Amino acid sequence: MQGKTVVATGATSGIGAIAVVELARMGARIVFIARDPERAEATRAKLEAVAPGRGHSAHIADLSRIADTRRVGDEIAASEARIDVLINNAGAIFSDRRVTAEGLEMTFALNHMAYFTLTGCLRDRLVGSAPARVVSTASAAHYGAKLDFEDLQCARGYSAWKAYNRSKLANILFTRELAKRLAGTNVTANCLHPGIVASRFGDEAGGWTARLFPFIKRFAISPAGGADTIIYLASSPDAAKASGEYFAKRKIKTPSRAARDDTAAAKLWAMSEAIAK
Repeated sequence: MQGKTVVATGATSGIGAIAVVELARMGARIVFIARDPERAEATRAKLEAVAPGRGHSAHIADLSRIADTRRVGDEIAASEARIDVLINNAGAIFSDRRVTAEGLEMTFALNHMAYFTLTGCLRDRLVGSAPARVVSTASAAHYGAKLDFEDLQCARGYSAWKAYNRSKLANILFTRELAKRLAGTNVTANCLHPGIVASRFGDEAGGWTARLFPFIKRFAISPAGGADTIIYLASSPDAAKASGEYFAKRKIKTPSRAARDDTAAAKLWAMSEAIAK
């Protein structure tokens, strides 16, 4: 990773924080997006401590808002001469249905549209820096989920897990379609299941969902374990040629039938483009 620039979201805690620190140790310069300025500065200072003098930088944005995601994406594209890796990792689960200022359901906005919008903003810079990689955090939670294109944002019969599981299915479909659209550019796109991780994930979900997570985390792996496949996909020569794949524990895994539906992937892409306009 010497001399490479990595752009990351969800980098101030959990698996994202572990991943960017380890990639910095390996030689990368880290550019990350965070919502909270204090947490951003703490992460930047940690990166500087382990890998000084590389110009690690933080950008502040609310990735649940398309306008803010586009703003910060355009800023990064304009300020970075090259981007070798984009890590889409920010995400959350919410016990009640929340709507952003732009009128989108929060889980859909943060877990899917942020990936879609940011990647679109940085696409040309990634292609110009090829070989390059896009790594997106999905989840085994997608198994059993199915997108309802008449109700993508769970306006009918909302539940936290339904919205979350659908968003993780969307991450895999997005990756498959992105890989097709990047064919011939020497930019790869892959996604992964990090495992059930003992991190801050779920702490701000609210309601019974937040109360459930402390129990779930008793059986979870460490953030370092969860970050391992992100680091592998971002850096390993062994992963350089794979594209459009879903990984777990550094291995290609077969996602659900719904996640292998290329017609659904293309339809989700078209609908996401319309929403992002």
